[in-house]
Amino acid sequence: MAGDKIGAYFTFDHVQTRVDRFLDPAAGEGYQVTRALEALRNGGLFGRGPGEGRIKEVLPDAHADFILAVAGEEFGLIVCLLLVLLFAVVVFRGLSRAFRDDDLFVLLAVAGLMVQFALQAIINMASTLNMMPPKGMTLPFISYGGSSTMAIALGMGMVLALTRTRAGQGVGRAT
Repeated sequence: MAGDKIGAYFTFDHVQTRVDRFLDPAAGEGYQVTRALEALRNGGLFGRGPGEGRIKEVLPDAHADFILAVAGEEFGLIVCLLLVLLFAVVVFRGLSRAFRDDDLFVLLAVAGLMVQFALQAIINMASTLNMMPPKGMTLPFISYGGSSTMAIALGMGMVLALTRTRAGQGVGRAT
């Protein structure tokens, strides 16, 4: 498996360029990441105000892949940290509900869906902050994107259905 990735590095120029740019940002950081980091710096602690951000006018895919940068510029670091906290609370609550259930299927299904949700959020935020190369992954429930929003909504609907408490039963699934 690792051999495939090493082979891709030496076979495809675009893969090599992306990896080299990530490993050595001084050699030419990507345009989108540079603008995203600039937006976050411009926003400061409290932001410039709703609709006052300018980075969304020059940043490609600002509404999808780099929505955190737009939020950071317009609403500031505090709102970005609240978003991170909100994602953490959703994942923690989902997992805590799953661990209370006796059914192994519920535990595994909910854990898988929560990990998917958490990883999607982490990957989007990490690529915006230049902690990893951009992946084109949306921020769950925040980014604009029909199919991504629909997939996340269906996944969360499954989590809600699997972890719901039925009347008169307490915690656990009905039989």
